[in-house]
Amino acid sequence: MFFAAGIITILALIFGPSFWVKFVMRRYSSEKKEIPGTGGELAKHLIEKFSLKDVEVEVTDLGDHYDPIEKKVRLLPQNYESKSLTAIAIAAHEVGHAIQDHQGDRRLAARTKMAPIVDKVARWSVAMISLSPLIGIITRHPMPFSLLLLLGLSGFIARMMIHLVTLPIEFDASFSKALPILREGNYVSQSNEKAVNRILRAASLTYVSAALADILNLGRWIVILLRR
Repeated sequence: MFFAAGIITILALIFGPSFWVKFVMRRYSSEKKEIPGTGGELAKHLIEKFSLKDVEVEVTDLGDHYDPIEKKVRLLPQNYESKSLTAIAIAAHEVGHAIQDHQGDRRLAARTKMAPIVDKVARWSVAMISLSPLIGIITRHPMPFSLLLLLGLSGFIARMMIHLVTLPIEFDASFSKALPILREGNYVSQSNEKAVNRILRAASLTYVSAALADILNLGRWIVILLRR
């Protein structure tokens, strides 16, 4: 019974934030007539308002994000085209990252340099972990197996850590950039501020969900290897 309760608790901790983020985004995704423009229109307006040179807005199917290399705010179709609270909050959040980039935020610059390297290392990690038992059998020595296993697991840990390090950047984009912009520009009514707060918090915690998913993946590989 205690084992089952422990498993349920672990699964809730890992999947809970992801479900909560999706729930919040869906809850406030309905169109609101009082909102004057779509998420895409707001993003373009804010880019012009804050004189973010060379920054463009485009639609993507790869998730809402700001690309500091190509200088593009990318929004999912439902957020680019919608006049919902979710759409305008997400648009403001991603423009918040563009403002960070414009201001020379060192944290964002560091993440931009580190993320591609960490992703490549994490992909190689899967290959290393998969090959480690075979290398151990061929060499009949624990050292090569242990080394490959350590290198493999370190890739997952590195990606998990970069997701967690990203949190201050996300909270800054939400609550030091997007929320003041939406509040001071009267882009949302006072009655909707609480909902916008929830959406922006959910946007910030997206990377927590990603980090927890990496923990689950790491744990899965450890269990597989212990069985061999």
